[in-house]
Amino acid sequence: MTRELRNAMSHFATGVTIVTTRFEGHDWGMTCNSFSTVSLDPALVLWSIRKESLSQPAFTQSGGYTVSVLASAQQHLAMQFTQGTQAERFHNVPVEHHPASLRPRISGSVAWFDCQLEQVVTAGDHDILIGRVLDFGSHDGESLVYSQRHFGTFKPF
Repeated sequence: MTRELRNAMSHFATGVTIVTTRFEGHDWGMTCNSFSTVSLDPALVLWSIRKESLSQPAFTQSGGYTVSVLASAQQHLAMQFTQGTQAERFHNVPVEHHPASLRPRISGSVAWFDCQLEQVVTAGDHDILIGRVLDFGSHDGESLVYSQRHFGTFKPF
């Protein structure tokens, strides 16, 4: 059933993000397509992480995270942040550290959200991390989209 469920779920197009944090003096990051808005007032967002992920303690214990929404030209970064050590993931990647939280954000992303961790909700084999948006920014550009195991862009008709 897992394979069939994954195939069915792949038909739901999502944006592509890299979620980052600063934990024990090091930058942590991973590709994520489970990012979503929860509320505008207060400004809350969420994303989920596998409980078995080696990055799970960094994201659940650091106090917050930054979500960088990738631009269409950043597909290579989406792939780079799916595997390897944290040093390998950040190798040759331009980042800017938020002046207050020190969390990294991916330079050139079309939007970013710096968040304080508000709540961790356990759900099956994942933890859902709900964060309060403390700061954000965006600029014009095409976002990277993922659907049916392929990257692309959204073209309005």
